Amino acid sequence: MAGRNREPVDLILAKGKSKHLNKEEIERRRNSEIKAPADNVEPPRYLNKKQKDKFEDIANQLIVLDIMSNLDCDALARYIIALDLYISISKKLQKIIVNGDITEIDNVSRLQDRYFKQCRMSASDLGLSITSRCKLIIPKPPEPKKNKFSEKFGSR
Repeated sequence: MAGRNREPVDLILAKGKSKHLNKEEIERRRNSEIKAPADNVEPPRYLNKKQKDKFEDIANQLIVLDIMSNLDCDALARYIIALDLYISISKKLQKIIVNGDITEIDNVSRLQDRYFKQCRMSASDLGLSITSRCKLIIPKPPEPKKNKFSEKFGSR
Protein backbone atom coordinates (compact mmCIF):
# COMPACT_ATOMS: atom_id res chain seq x y z
CA MET A 1 0.00 0.00 0.00
CA ALA A 2 1.49 3.33 -1.05
CA GLY A 3 1.43 6.49 1.04
CA ARG A 4 2.38 7.51 4.52
CA ASN A 5 2.45 5.28 7.56
CA ARG A 6 -0.80 5.29 9.45
CA GLU A 7 -0.65 7.36 12.63
CA PRO A 8 -2.44 6.38 15.84
CA VAL A 9 -5.82 8.08 16.09
CA ASP A 10 -4.91 9.76 19.40
CA LEU A 11 -1.93 11.39 17.70
CA ILE A 12 -4.16 12.62 14.86
CA LEU A 13 -6.65 14.06 17.36
CA ALA A 14 -3.89 15.71 19.41
CA LYS A 15 -2.50 17.35 16.28
CA GLY A 16 -5.96 18.70 15.49
CA LYS A 17 -6.07 17.02 12.08
CA SER A 18 -9.22 14.96 12.63
CA LYS A 19 -11.58 16.95 10.40
CA HIS A 20 -11.99 14.01 8.03
CA LEU A 21 -12.78 11.52 10.81
CA ASN A 22 -16.24 11.18 12.32
CA LYS A 23 -16.90 9.75 15.79
CA GLU A 24 -17.60 6.25 14.47
CA GLU A 25 -14.40 6.24 12.41
CA ILE A 26 -12.37 7.41 15.42
CA GLU A 27 -13.84 4.69 17.62
CA ARG A 28 -13.36 2.02 14.95
CA ARG A 29 -9.70 3.00 14.48
CA ARG A 30 -9.07 3.06 18.24
CA ASN A 31 -10.48 -0.44 18.55
CA SER A 32 -8.40 -1.72 15.63
CA GLU A 33 -5.07 -0.30 16.86
CA ILE A 34 -2.75 -2.86 18.37
CA LYS A 35 -0.74 -1.97 21.45
CA ALA A 36 1.91 -4.45 22.56
CA PRO A 37 2.27 -5.04 26.30
CA ALA A 38 5.33 -3.96 28.28
CA ASP A 39 4.96 -6.44 31.13
CA ASN A 40 7.95 -8.65 30.31
CA VAL A 41 10.73 -6.29 29.23
CA GLU A 42 13.95 -8.09 30.13
CA PRO A 43 17.48 -7.90 28.74
CA PRO A 44 18.37 -10.73 26.36
CA ARG A 45 20.75 -13.39 27.70
CA TYR A 46 23.44 -12.63 25.13
CA LEU A 47 24.20 -9.24 26.74
CA ASN A 48 26.97 -9.05 29.32
CA LYS A 49 26.42 -7.63 32.84
CA LYS A 50 27.35 -4.05 31.92
CA GLN A 51 25.13 -4.16 28.83
CA LYS A 52 22.22 -5.60 30.83
CA ASP A 53 22.48 -2.73 33.32
CA LYS A 54 22.43 -0.23 30.45
CA PHE A 55 19.47 -2.10 28.91
CA GLU A 56 17.45 -1.90 32.13
CA ASP A 57 18.24 1.79 32.58
CA ILE A 58 17.14 2.76 29.06
CA ALA A 59 14.18 0.35 29.04
CA ASN A 60 12.80 1.83 32.26
CA GLN A 61 12.97 5.32 30.78
CA LEU A 62 11.25 4.20 27.58
CA ILE A 63 8.52 2.37 29.52
CA VAL A 64 7.78 5.56 31.46
CA LEU A 65 7.40 7.37 28.12
CA ASP A 66 5.08 4.54 26.98
CA ILE A 67 7.12 3.79 23.86
CA MET A 68 8.71 0.47 24.89
CA SER A 69 7.06 -2.92 24.66
CA ASN A 70 8.08 -6.56 24.94
CA LEU A 71 8.67 -6.58 21.19
CA ASP A 72 11.41 -3.94 21.43
CA CYS A 73 13.84 -5.89 23.63
CA ASP A 74 16.02 -7.15 20.78
CA ALA A 75 16.05 -3.73 19.10
CA LEU A 76 17.27 -2.13 22.33
CA ALA A 77 19.87 -4.88 22.73
CA ARG A 78 21.15 -4.23 19.19
CA TYR A 79 21.46 -0.53 20.04
CA ILE A 80 23.45 -1.28 23.20
CA ILE A 81 25.79 -3.65 21.35
CA ALA A 82 26.33 -1.10 18.57
CA LEU A 83 27.01 1.59 21.17
CA ASP A 84 29.57 -0.61 22.95
CA LEU A 85 31.31 -1.42 19.66
CA TYR A 86 31.36 2.26 18.71
CA ILE A 87 32.88 3.27 22.05
CA SER A 88 35.54 0.55 21.95
CA ILE A 89 36.55 1.29 18.34
CA SER A 90 36.68 5.02 19.13
CA LYS A 91 39.11 4.34 21.98
CA LYS A 92 41.21 2.17 19.68
CA LEU A 93 41.23 4.91 17.04
CA GLN A 94 42.48 7.46 19.58
CA LYS A 95 45.42 5.19 20.43
CA ILE A 96 46.23 4.56 16.75
CA ILE A 97 46.19 8.27 15.92
CA VAL A 98 49.04 8.78 18.39
CA ASN A 99 51.18 6.20 16.52
CA GLY A 100 50.31 7.69 13.13
CA ASP A 101 49.84 4.57 10.93
CA ILE A 102 47.69 6.02 8.12
CA THR A 103 46.34 2.74 6.71
CA GLU A 104 45.36 1.46 10.13
CA ILE A 105 43.75 4.82 10.95
CA ASP A 106 41.75 4.60 7.73
CA ASN A 107 40.57 1.04 8.40
CA VAL A 108 39.60 1.70 12.00
CA SER A 109 37.86 4.98 11.15
CA ARG A 110 35.73 3.12 8.58
CA LEU A 111 34.72 0.66 11.28
CA GLN A 112 33.98 3.55 13.61
CA ASP A 113 31.76 5.14 10.96
CA ARG A 114 29.93 1.84 10.39
CA TYR A 115 29.28 1.36 14.12
CA PHE A 116 28.18 4.98 14.45
CA LYS A 117 25.62 4.53 11.67
CA GLN A 118 24.31 1.33 13.27
CA CYS A 119 24.06 3.06 16.62
CA ARG A 120 22.30 6.11 15.17
CA MET A 121 19.81 4.00 13.23
CA SER A 122 18.97 1.90 16.26
CA ALA A 123 18.63 4.98 18.44
CA SER A 124 16.28 6.56 15.94
CA ASP A 125 14.13 3.42 15.77
CA LEU A 126 13.81 3.37 19.55
CA GLY A 127 13.09 7.08 19.98
CA LEU A 128 16.43 7.82 21.62
CA SER A 129 17.39 10.70 19.34
CA ILE A 130 15.90 14.16 19.63
CA THR A 131 14.30 14.14 16.19
CA SER A 132 12.76 10.70 16.63
CA ARG A 133 11.36 11.71 20.04
CA CYS A 134 9.81 14.80 18.48
CA LYS A 135 7.96 12.51 16.06
CA LEU A 136 6.74 10.36 18.95
CA ILE A 137 5.53 13.09 21.29
CA ILE A 138 1.79 13.57 21.31
CA PRO A 139 1.01 17.22 21.98
CA LYS A 140 -1.49 17.87 24.75
CA PRO A 141 -4.70 19.60 23.64
CA PRO A 142 -5.03 23.16 24.90
CA GLU A 143 -7.24 23.54 27.94
CA PRO A 144 -10.32 25.68 27.37
CA LYS A 145 -10.21 29.12 28.90
CA LYS A 146 -12.47 29.60 31.88
CA ASN A 147 -14.78 32.55 32.12
CA LYS A 148 -17.57 33.58 34.46
CA PHE A 149 -20.25 32.03 32.25
CA SER A 150 -18.61 28.60 32.06
CA GLU A 151 -17.96 28.60 35.82
CA LYS A 152 -21.65 29.26 36.56
CA PHE A 153 -23.27 27.10 33.92
CA GLY A 154 -20.53 24.65 32.89
CA SER A 155 -20.11 23.40 29.35
CA ARG A 156 -23.49 22.38 27.97
